[in-house]
Parts: sequence; C-alpha cells; structure tokens
Amino acid sequence: MTTDSSMSTDSTVFTATTDDPDTADVYAASGDHAEGRVFNAVGGDWDDIVGDVGSLPEERIVVNMGPQHPSTHGVLRLILELEGETVTEARAGIGYLHTGIEKNMEFRTWTQGVTFCTRMDYVMPLFTETAYCLAVEKLLGITDDIPERASAIRVLMMELNRITSHLVCMGTGGMEMGATTVMTIGFRERERILSIFEMISGLRMNHAYIRPGGVAQDLPAGAIQAIREIIPDLRKGFHELELLMNENPILKGRMVGVGYLDLTGCIALGVTGPMLRSAGLPHDLRKSAPYCGYENYSFEIPTRSGADAYDRLRNRIDEMWQSLAIVEQVIDVLQGRAGPVMVADKKIAWPAQLAIGSDGMGNSLAHIKEIMGTSMESLIHHFKLVTEGFRVPPGQAYVAVESPKGELGCHLVSDGGTRPFRAHFREPSFNNLQAVAALCEGAQVADVIVAVASIDPVMGGVDR
Repeated sequence: MTTDSSMSTDSTVFTATTDDPDTADVYAASGDHAEGRVFNAVGGDWDDIVGDVGSLPEERIVVNMGPQHPSTHGVLRLILELEGETVTEARAGIGYLHTGIEKNMEFRTWTQGVTFCTRMDYVMPLFTETAYCLAVEKLLGITDDIPERASAIRVLMMELNRITSHLVCMGTGGMEMGATTVMTIGFRERERILSIFEMISGLRMNHAYIRPGGVAQDLPAGAIQAIREIIPDLRKGFHELELLMNENPILKGRMVGVGYLDLTGCIALGVTGPMLRSAGLPHDLRKSAPYCGYENYSFEIPTRSGADAYDRLRNRIDEMWQSLAIVEQVIDVLQGRAGPVMVADKKIAWPAQLAIGSDGMGNSLAHIKEIMGTSMESLIHHFKLVTEGFRVPPGQAYVAVESPKGELGCHLVSDGGTRPFRAHFREPSFNNLQAVAALCEGAQVADVIVAVASIDPVMGGVDR
C-alpha cells in the first residue's frame, strides 16, 4: 500500500476526509491532496480471488472437530474444510497425548521398560508388552529358551485382550452413532475379561505382567476355571451384539459405503489389521510369521471385500469369535500341566516371587523372609538385578506381533548396557490414522465420526 497523488486505472482508491483539523493527518506530506489522503491499493491476484469466491455455489468454511476425546480413545483434532455438508479436505492434528515414553525407556532398565510401553496403547497393553519382550529376548538370544507355559499364557492374555479391544471399539463407535445399548453390552462383556486380568496380574490395565524371559508369575489358583465360567457368558454377549448390529437397517445405512479404502489404498498407506482384511487381504502375522506358539492353535483369518466401515465392524466381530476359540485351546493346554513361567537363566530371570494380597501385588512374604534371613547371596543378587538390571549384548532387533489394530512392531537398539540405547514402536494406530483424508474427503461431515471410529485409533499409541 503506497501514498501517491497519481492513480492507476486498475487500483482501488480509498479517501479519508480531513476537513476537521482535529482529525487531520499530522504525518501527511506537503504534496497530499487537501480533500484527504489518497491510498493506492494494489492487490496482485485480488481480482481473481474475488472472482473465485463469487463463483462458489456454497460457502467454504474450516472447522475444528476437536480436540476431543469421545470415540477416538484419546484427544484427537480433526481439521475439516467443508463446502456445505461435504468434506473437501480433512487433516488430523495429533500430539495432545504425547508422554515421551520411548525416550523415557532409555533411562530405565530393560525390565522397567515394560511399565512404560504398557501405557502406550492402554486399550491393548498386553500386545505392546509382548512385542517389547520378544524384541529384548531376540537381542539376548533366548527366544527358544522361553518356557512353553509362559508362551501359552502370553497367547491367552493377548487373545483375551484382543476381545476387550474390539469391544471398546464397537462400544464407543456405537455410542457415537446413538446406539447406547451397543456400548452397555460391549462394556459389560469387557468387564468379565478385566476381572480375569485383575485376578492374574493384579491390575485391570497397564499390567506389566509380561516380562523379558517369560511372565511375572504363574496363573493363580482358580484362574483357568474362572475363564471357563465366563466363556458361555461371552458367547451370549457376542450373539446379542450380532443381533443388534449385523442386519440392523439403521446401522447399515450409517456404515455401508462409509469410509471406503480399497486394498491399493491400504497398501500405499501401510494400513494393517481389520482395515486391511476388510479389503480382502488375509494378512495376519499370527499365520504368516507365527510367534509364541501360534502355529500350534487352530483358527481362521476373517476377511471381507466391502472395504468400508461396516465390513470392519463385521471383521472385528468375527475375530472375537476366533479369539475365543484360541482361548479355549490354550486353557486346555494349560489345564493340569505345571512348568516354569520364566527363563532358567538366573542372570536374566526376575528374582521376585510375586503374590497377590489385600494390598495389591508384590513379593511374597515367604520370599522376603528367605532373601533377608537365610541367604546373603540371594539378597545381593536380588538387589543388583532389580536396581542395575541385566546387560544385553550390542545390536538391534525388530519384532512384530498382530495386535487388534494391525501390525505392532518394536525396534530396540542396545549398546551393551543395562538400558535400551533406543526404543521405537511401529504403532498401528499411528499408521492407520494416515487414512483419515482418504476415508473422509468427499463424504458428508456426519460420516467423519463413523469413518474415524472404524479406524479404531488410540491416541496414547499414536502420540506415545
């Protein structure tokens, strides 16, 4: 913007009268017009911008959907550009739940790292624990030394956790669409499994139950029987959910064709899990790269071809049935068969003998009495292993497991010390969330909630 007495033909002229001496421009030059100061406004492509705005049939607006918590399992911000009710551009804003877990793990021993990674995706904590511990064991070279019973318990806990994760996804997604009964039934069934987790690990979430070398402790007395008793109730609950959702015309009207992402899009974005299998590809690491003895169990990989929110829902229901079948096989293996649940190497095995009491879970009184009163060597070993930790040979390892949301990978780097030099996780929620634009752009704003819920992101895993 310039001041000039000569006006070009393509400029906009603004005048400000200065008849009143009190409002006159004291900074005006001597050559300024007496009737007021003249401004030359040159706007470059201003005429083009005005022309474009005039030609738009609808007003385009940018809105913030969030940052909010419902349905997203964490604080997610969606930036949407709307033309009427149609989404023309969608972007995801993340980082609101960042806790620096990966960096913090560099300052803790290898065993203490479990208590950090279990808090990443807090809906499926046992999968992050398993991926991390498998990577530590690979660096230690003890993968084949893990007791069979420990591997079977890991599978048991993971498959129960897969069911709870899918129930949260369907329950919160149903609540977003107004289907509150789906939420109440889903969370009712989830509570049955969380009671089992509490019986076995002492906690309903953030368990830190799976440790490098095995698991923290064996199944307590009555755990297998308690699992057998809830299986019929779970079957009934799954069936209720199927009756409510599978052929519900209202639900199908809201989900069929919504959030479409075909196989090519999934591969291009690195999308895995139920989203990938809803596009027709039966990719599951439990089959393609078995771990923890999954090759010993019989189960199917459900797939569908619709590649939309509805098929992802149906896939998750089918996967819950398959997980329940695996659980039944595992408890048959564990029933009546004793054995160690931690690697035999005492330089690695956590020395604690845990017990669950009224005050939570800690060392059993008998173990404390032994190391404090009868064996100085046991006390020294316990102290050094707990405070300093074990050393891991230099190197790096990557291990992936099939989580409820897709491929969950753990990359660990060791410099030969008692702490990870670097820990990084491939979180499926983070990778799958890249699909927001592909799922939402061109759709109605009301379909954004359904599309995002079908991804099933947990922001603790995205931000970590």
